Amino acid sequence: MSEAHKALLDGLAATIATLHPDRRIRVAIDGVDGAGKTVLADALAPLVIAKGRPAIRASVDDFHNPRAVRYARGRYSSDGFFLDSYDYPAFRRLLLDPLGPGGSGNYTARHFDHRTDQNVAPSPRQAAATAALIVDGIFLHRPELRDCWDLSIFLHVDFAVSMARNAARDGTPDTANPQTPSYRRYVGGQQRYLAECTPQQAADIVIDYDNVGTPAVLKWEL
Repeated sequence: MSEAHKALLDGLAATIATLHPDRRIRVAIDGVDGAGKTVLADALAPLVIAKGRPAIRASVDDFHNPRAVRYARGRYSSDGFFLDSYDYPAFRRLLLDPLGPGGSGNYTARHFDHRTDQNVAPSPRQAAATAALIVDGIFLHRPELRDCWDLSIFLHVDFAVSMARNAARDGTPDTANPQTPSYRRYVGGQQRYLAECTPQQAADIVIDYDNVGTPAVLKWEL
């Protein structure tokens, strides 16, 4: 890991560890597929804990809709990807609202396994009174989620970079080819999100993550 990346992680962890220290907070790490959201969130959580604040890791990917809902508009529909991928009512009810102001702290971090296309057996837990929830995922600045975040981070990555990362990660080279239906589904849905929800404007922090070794802070407004 480069010194620039270490410095960024330390700055983000310090910000999370000290934000509203008297209550639970919810932190979003948003960006397109392949931006590096999960890796960043996984790296941040132990750093936040080391700075004295309990941390909870979760992902919107554990709140997918069933396959029949996700593909109801067509297997390669970009609108279906944007509109139907996730069960946002469950995401809020089980995870975000319990960890928000006035919430019970009794949360469930996993609801649905999109690989098996089945619900996950409920496993509720009680959060510490000052825990920081760190959530990674796409579309986290949609209107129905925007008011949930005490801090939101957006990783800006060009699609050529992000889709190549996806293809390497998942072993699916077709997702990096603009001529394939899968590319059109995923990139098209995300382009709609970027245009309609303007996450870079809504986020508190925006980071250029095209090169993980030399990340560049484009915006930091807290």
